[in-house]
Amino acid sequence: MKHRIFARRRGALGALAGALLLAACATPSIFVPETAPAPSDETQAGGRLKPMPIRPLNVQADCRFKDEAGYGASALLDVSYSEVHRFSASVSVPKRGSCHFDLADFEQVRKEPHVELRARDGCVVRMWEQGDQVTVAFAQCASRCDRGTFDYVWPILVDRPSGRCN
Repeated sequence: MKHRIFARRRGALGALAGALLLAACATPSIFVPETAPAPSDETQAGGRLKPMPIRPLNVQADCRFKDEAGYGASALLDVSYSEVHRFSASVSVPKRGSCHFDLADFEQVRKEPHVELRARDGCVVRMWEQGDQVTVAFAQCASRCDRGTFDYVWPILVDRPSGRCN
């Protein structure tokens, strides 16, 4: 008798768990107040955001920063018409170590839609623009860092008009 009661409860709990799981995956409807400004024609293409234009990347920067926690980075960039002329970067992660990147260790393998540098050890550096910011991102570059540091490395953002980075 007790076995049947527990079996029924388990079945009911399983059904409830399944219903909760489905409810958690449901996409809630988004409420947009009538006073919200309509997207401009510049950002719409058939009701969707327009993609960033593909154009040559041009950026020059010699910058460094350090945040309140001690995370810091420096970058030297000279990219003209998507051709990288100078590049070096260092990232310092508090209590973890640092990473170093230098153009001499890389070969440029792509110019558009983003600039891509690739090293023999598999490290990839990608650069692309988003408005006035240029992102310098790193992938598969643990060998260029002190042990365990690469897991804490963020992309470097460069403000193209001012040449500052963060």
